[in-house]
Amino acid sequence: MFRGKPIHVKRDDLIDPCLSGNKFRKLYALTIADPSKYSRVISYGGNQSNAMLSIACLCHQKEWRFEYVTKTIPEHLRADLTGNLKNALSLGMQLREVSALEYEGVISDLKEKYPLYSAPVDQNQKTLFIRQGGADPLAESGVNVLAAEIEAWRVEKNIDFLSVITPSGTGTTAFYLAKALPGLSVYTTALIGTTEYLMKQLRQLGEIPQNLHFLETEKKYRFGNLYPEFFRIQNELKSSGVEFDYLYAPKTWLSLAENLDAINTQLLYVHSGGVSGNETMVARYKRFFERMGK
Repeated sequence: MFRGKPIHVKRDDLIDPCLSGNKFRKLYALTIADPSKYSRVISYGGNQSNAMLSIACLCHQKEWRFEYVTKTIPEHLRADLTGNLKNALSLGMQLREVSALEYEGVISDLKEKYPLYSAPVDQNQKTLFIRQGGADPLAESGVNVLAAEIEAWRVEKNIDFLSVITPSGTGTTAFYLAKALPGLSVYTTALIGTTEYLMKQLRQLGEIPQNLHFLETEKKYRFGNLYPEFFRIQNELKSSGVEFDYLYAPKTWLSLAENLDAINTQLLYVHSGGVSGNETMVARYKRFFERMGK
């Protein structure tokens, strides 16, 4: 029950202890790939990224070399490695740090060298390049499996009208979910930048499905920043007995709360995981509230 309305939760976070939620879906095609197909995987993003840890787990299982590009690690983190970064390094991830000034140029060069997924670009090294957060057509097959599970559950429960809500970092899961479920409404919230920016990113994957809807919050939020209302809603969600992530879930649930009366169907929230990052997020909130004197 959320704000007086029952909401179903699909526990995709429980799929795999390492490859949880939407990362399992996005990397599904690689989980069933022959290990000999690749020998090296390159990706990039934040130093506590959930996608980073999931790719590290996959590469460790497949015995592929994993190279990850990120901005220079802060000294306090280097001195006391924690969270996803510590775990990914323990799985053999090779970290390439670049300065904040160089970062965008390095990523641009990688994108130019390695286009969106189709096949290994370098046939000798069998290198695969995965864009940040798994924003790649590679993800479609895994999200199609998720869509089939949702549709089978809907039929089993005899639900005529169902709407699905899922967070959007890159928006890849929401895009392919809406594409695979044309008879349902799929709702999402732009967490990195504006809705307009998210839609621009989605158009790289194809025409945005008409049944994909974008929820807004009255207040504008900057991704990765800490907000007391995020922490409060996280505690509210915990009272249901389910732990959600601190990075994507709070704003998604806030946007749902602000638009709940306008959705006149049963709701299914896809819990896409990411709780492995909660350790570092809780520590950040502790320091945040200490600075505020609370």
